[in-house]
Amino acid sequence: MNSNQHTAGLIARRQSIVIGLAIVAAVVALAWMVAGRSSQPAPQVEFKTLTGQQLTTADLRGKVVLVNFWATSCVTCVKEMPMLVDTHRKYASRGYETVAVAMHYDRPDYVVNFTETRGLPFKVVLDVDNRIATAFDKTQITPTSFVLDKHGRIVKRYVGEPKEAELHRLIEQELAAS
Repeated sequence: MNSNQHTAGLIARRQSIVIGLAIVAAVVALAWMVAGRSSQPAPQVEFKTLTGQQLTTADLRGKVVLVNFWATSCVTCVKEMPMLVDTHRKYASRGYETVAVAMHYDRPDYVVNFTETRGLPFKVVLDVDNRIATAFDKTQITPTSFVLDKHGRIVKRYVGEPKEAELHRLIEQELAAS
């Protein structure tokens, strides 16, 4: 084998490796893009709201629901709350519900104060024993939100603040679905 053939062979192998890596990267990127989308059933949990209302995920069937895990100490959670309030007000009359689940480490008096001073119009729940967050895919990062369809299935998981337009498109789509 002469040096030109050897060089051509090396180039061909490198190109094959680069193409292989590009394919792997594309598959990983596609998986990452759809990772938030699923259709698994929401876990069966019980919520007790700050007002004392008891409800379960089964009670929420028939509605499109945003289950938002948050904390008063989470800057992004506090920042996204006005958008969640506006979203709730925009869609509540059409069968949309928001359940804001305060994390187990959040002080109950802080949660109550935040809820009252901000006039949160939706259900606020204390997850004092971490049972709800654990059931929802062992949620630890705040904010994390799950969108449930009318059948009680998780159709989207957001880690971090959702983009408002994207969230609204998803809600509209799920509200229109039967």
